[in-house]
Amino acid sequence: MQGKGCMSKTDQQSVIGQSRPIELEDWLNRRIYHPLSWRLARALRHTPLTPNMVSVAGGLTVVLAAWIYASTTGPAWAALGMLVHMSWHVLDGADGDLARMTGRVSPMGEIVDGLCDYLSHLVLYVALGSVLAETMGIWGWPLMAAAGFARIAQTVFYEAQRRQYQWWIYRTGWVREQPRQKGLLSGAAAFYLRLVSFVSTNGEALDQRFEQADEAEKERLRAGVSRHVLPVISRLGVFSSNIRTVLIGLAMIVGQPILIVVLELVTLVVLLPIFLRFARNAIASVLAQPDASSSR
Repeated sequence: MQGKGCMSKTDQQSVIGQSRPIELEDWLNRRIYHPLSWRLARALRHTPLTPNMVSVAGGLTVVLAAWIYASTTGPAWAALGMLVHMSWHVLDGADGDLARMTGRVSPMGEIVDGLCDYLSHLVLYVALGSVLAETMGIWGWPLMAAAGFARIAQTVFYEAQRRQYQWWIYRTGWVREQPRQKGLLSGAAAFYLRLVSFVSTNGEALDQRFEQADEAEKERLRAGVSRHVLPVISRLGVFSSNIRTVLIGLAMIVGQPILIVVLELVTLVVLLPIFLRFARNAIASVLAQPDASSSR
């Protein structure tokens, strides 16, 4: 029996770029970023370029946007910076699409992708700090640093909710569910998982419930995830990078980088605790479902 909102095998193919659950995607992803990512990946699949190279290229576009914001003035240049920053979303999707097309999906690739994203945005916020310091003096640096750390916490929360959902519904693997990596990037994976734990919503308890369940019980749990967890995820757009890229660009176009600080700190202090509670309550509702095997 299939629960409401829980897709069949056929329905699971109805995804953006043949890989992304459409129920998780906002307008920008559905209409612009992911279709372009899919086309770019198709164009690159017979070239020597690897998914990791595309991840690095995406990071470099963020660095280029940072340079434009920090070294130019005027709304036209700021608009160009925003467009360059928006192109990162296309590359950020293309690396995963290319990995799936060429059979090179791996936990290591996910770690490289994450490192490129976080390190390049660290450069972006340093650049924005230099711009803010021009109008606010030395206080511009700590304020933008606080905004950057706030973004990291919110991005980890947002991505973890989506990745958990995809693991539970589609068994799409992610770092938490993969064997621990050894080597140079293992520390990066461990650090990321510590950040996930910092904004924990008790997802690991539900992982264990799935692990111990038979197929019929797993189907009941998936129906519960669709019923309780998906409505919360669908309201998390305020924490998405899509929104932030546009709002950062608009703040720079109007010449008010302080608005970026206000955005990040308000969403961190006011909205993140509210949505953390919503997400925890949603998972608790799924966990509260009686185990069918124990009730027989």
